[in-house]
Amino acid sequence: MKAQSQFLHVVTRDEAEQRFREHLSLTPLGKENLALVQALGRVLAVDVTAPIDVPGFDRSNVDGFAVQAADTWGAMEEQERELSLTDDVLAPGVVPRAPVFSGVASTIATGGMLPRGADAVVMVEHTDLAGDGRVQIRRAATAGENVSYAGSDIARGETVLRAGQPLSSREIGVLAALGLAEVSVYRKPRVAVFSTGNEIVAPGQPLPTGAVYDSNAAIIGAAIEELGGTPVHLGVVPDDEAALRSALQRGLAHDAVVFSGGTSKGEGDLSYRVVGALTDPGVVAHGVALKPGKPVCLAVTQGKPVVILPGFPTSAVFTFHEFLAPVIRAFAGRPLQPPREHQAATLPMRINSERGRTEYLLVGLVPGPEGLTAYPMGKGSGSVTTFSMADGFITIGQHTEMLEAGAPVEVQLLGKGLDAADLILIGSHCVGLDWLAGALMRQGVRIKSMSVGSTGGLMAAKRGECDVAGIHLMDPATGVYNRPLLTPALELIPGYGRMQGLVYRQGDARFEGRDVASAMAAALADPTCTMVNRNAGSGTRILIDRLLGDARPPGHGVQTKSHNAVAVAIAQGRADWGVAIDTVAHPYGLGFTPIQEERYDFVVPKARLERAPVQAFIALLQSEAARKALRELGFRVDTEAHDTGPV
Repeated sequence: MKAQSQFLHVVTRDEAEQRFREHLSLTPLGKENLALVQALGRVLAVDVTAPIDVPGFDRSNVDGFAVQAADTWGAMEEQERELSLTDDVLAPGVVPRAPVFSGVASTIATGGMLPRGADAVVMVEHTDLAGDGRVQIRRAATAGENVSYAGSDIARGETVLRAGQPLSSREIGVLAALGLAEVSVYRKPRVAVFSTGNEIVAPGQPLPTGAVYDSNAAIIGAAIEELGGTPVHLGVVPDDEAALRSALQRGLAHDAVVFSGGTSKGEGDLSYRVVGALTDPGVVAHGVALKPGKPVCLAVTQGKPVVILPGFPTSAVFTFHEFLAPVIRAFAGRPLQPPREHQAATLPMRINSERGRTEYLLVGLVPGPEGLTAYPMGKGSGSVTTFSMADGFITIGQHTEMLEAGAPVEVQLLGKGLDAADLILIGSHCVGLDWLAGALMRQGVRIKSMSVGSTGGLMAAKRGECDVAGIHLMDPATGVYNRPLLTPALELIPGYGRMQGLVYRQGDARFEGRDVASAMAAALADPTCTMVNRNAGSGTRILIDRLLGDARPPGHGVQTKSHNAVAVAIAQGRADWGVAIDTVAHPYGLGFTPIQEERYDFVVPKARLERAPVQAFIALLQSEAARKALRELGFRVDTEAHDTGPV
C-alpha cells in the first residue's frame, strides 16, 4: 500500500505568519478614480484638501433679521428696540444688495447670506413687525450670534480626509460639500476562490449520497468582500492533478488565490502537490499547530499569496481570518487588523485542550447573575452553523491542557459589539421550540438559542444564565419527567408530549412487528446489530441507559447530539437502531416502535419569570395558534405525560 504524504513540518501559528508575510508586500495594490456615487465603502488613496471654504460666505443659522448687535443692546420684553428694514429678503442663494448700517436690519432666512455691516441675526421668535416697515427687537443679541462665518466648517487648503480612511456616508457628504465629483481610492484586490474535491457540489444542484454542498466558497467570498476585496469565484475543481494545475494558473492571473480542501495528509488530497510545485519561494508552511486548522498550507509566488484552507467549514474560516484576511486588508489599503472588541466572561464547564496546539474555541455569551458566561458552541470543525451562532471565541494557549469550570476568559467578539438578546433559550433542541422561537422573532423579540442538552439547560437555569430551558429529563427513581428535578428557585412551564421509540429501517425482522422488549432482546442477541447512541446528559440518553442496563452493544460509543443525527445514521445504514422521537423518524421513512411518551417542558428561573419576553413566550406557548402548530408538527399538547418507565 502506498504511504500517505506527510506534512512538511508543523510550525507554530506565529512562525507560520512570519514566514508568510516576509515574502509579501503588505501595501495597497494601486489607485483608481471613482465617481463619488460609487465610492461608498472604498478606501481613500490620497489626502483630500479643501479647494473651497465651507461655508463660502457668512450665513444665517436661523430665520430672523440681520442686525448690528450694538443696535439690540438693552432690548427686552418691556423695552423693545426698533429698527428700520431694508428692501432685501435674503433667502438662500440671494446676494444682498443693501448693507446694514446702525439702526437698520434686513429680513433673512436660514442659510441666507449675511449682508455687509451685519454681525448678528435675531431670531424671528424674538421680534414683532410694525406696520410701517420697521421691526421691534425684544431680546438683545451678541456679535456672531446665529451666524456661521465663511470657512468656519472647512477652510480652503485644510486637509479634511486622509489616505487610508474608509468612505462611509459621512465622508461622502464631506466630499460632496467640497464639490468633488470623483475621488481617488485604492483598488480592490481580486481574489480567486476555488473549492476542491469530487464530493463538493455547487448549491442549487442535486446532492448525491456522500456529497456536500459548497458552503466554503460562499462564506470565504463574502468575507473577502467584507475585507475590501473582490472575490472571483472560479468554481469547484475535482480531485484531478491536471485540473488543479490549470485552475491554479487561472487563479494566478489575480492578486491572490485561495483553495478550500485538499491540504491534509491523505493521498487523495492533490491541491498541496500542485501548490508544492510553486517557487519564488513557493510553500512556506504546511501544517500549523492550530485547532481548528492544522492542515492549512501557505505559499507565495510572484509576490502573490496562495493559500489552501482545510475543507471543514470552521477550520477554513478560522485559518482564512488568521492568515489571509490581514493580507487582503493590506492590499485594499486597510489596517492589517481591525479594532477588536473583547468581553470578559467565565466558563460554565471544564474545557479540555490539546497541548502543543493553539486552540480557538467558539462561544456564545449569555448574561448571568455575576456577569457573562461563555458557552462553547461544540459542533466541531465540520459545522457550517457554528460561526453564525457564535458571539466570539476564546484562545487557549498551546501549553494549556485544561480550563476549569468558572475560569475567567477573554472573549474576542466576532462582530462589532455584543447584540444583547431579549430572550435566552438554553437546553435541549426541539423543532417545536424552533417554531416558538420563530414566532417570537416575528413579533420583534431578539432571541439567542443554544442547544446544550437537557442537563446543560437545567444547570443553566439553576445558575440563572437563561430565561427558558427546554428539558426532557426522566427521574430514574420515579420515571417522572422534569418536575422532580426542580429546585424552589425554578418554575416549570408545561410544554407538550413527544413519543420516544425504537427507530429502525422498515422491514428489519429484528424490530418489525415486535414490542419493545422483544425487539431489544433480538437486537442484543445479534452481535452484528449496531446501535447509534445519544450524548450523555440528554434526556434520551437516560431512557437508553434504562433500556440497556449493563449491555453495551456495537455502536454504543457513537454518541450523537440530536434526534435527526440518529435518524440519518439509521437511514444511511451506518446503524441499525436507535432511540428518537416519532416526529423525526417518520420524515426519514423509518420504522418506529413506541417506548413511552416523554414531556418536553420549559424551566424558568423564578427571578426571570416576570420579564416581558418570558411572559411573551408563555403567552405564545399557551395560545391556540401555537397549540395548533405543535399538533401539526406531531406533538401532543392535549395529553398529560405517561409517568412510567419504559415498556
